[in-house]
Amino acid sequence: MEGVILLLEDEESVNRGVSFALERAGYQVYACGSICEAQRALETYRPQMLICDLTLPDGNGLDFIEKVRKARSDLYILCLTALDSETDYVRGYGAGADDYVAKPFSLSVLTLKVQAYFGRNGKAEKSVLSFGKIRVSVNEMRAWKQDSELLFTKTEWRLLLLFVQNPNRILSKSQILEALFDAEGDFVEENTVAVMIRRLREKIEDDPARPQYIKNVRGIGYVLRI
Repeated sequence: MEGVILLLEDEESVNRGVSFALERAGYQVYACGSICEAQRALETYRPQMLICDLTLPDGNGLDFIEKVRKARSDLYILCLTALDSETDYVRGYGAGADDYVAKPFSLSVLTLKVQAYFGRNGKAEKSVLSFGKIRVSVNEMRAWKQDSELLFTKTEWRLLLLFVQNPNRILSKSQILEALFDAEGDFVEENTVAVMIRRLREKIEDDPARPQYIKNVRGIGYVLRI
């Protein structure tokens, strides 16, 4: 099992959408609509992640997060909220949240955040990842093809890291674009995804025209086959 997630969201359509997206990505999701349900699920299923709305029918999400954090220091807590002021963020982090997603949000972005957490957590003791002739040191931000070091631009490195942290998982063009959105607000146009993939293939593949690692999935996106 890749990861166990407890979802606490009282809006039915959001609950269904998030559950479906995360289950499709390979996670086991226990969905609740109230704090009372979530408290029972925490004890029963021992999730690794809590995705929690802050406005709930039977209590305050921040109070619940604070209570949960005192009991579970190892639990990763991600807030879903329509409250997006600086004060709200400060209160959330103060209560024990690890990250925020403001509504309305993209399911692709939320899924990538979840994948990033479980990717880091699952590979915490293995910062050097290898596939075929390629070796990637995540901590050093360096990569080699056999004994030759590969040089990447910032965008190429982000793209490579996205693939190696999500091996054998199909990534759509929109997921790739959203993952490459950076703090400065630079955004890669959708029609350049194929160009980025080609440039990355030229550096890691023996024959970029017949890729062994990064493969097209027709009509969907790309996948790193390991």
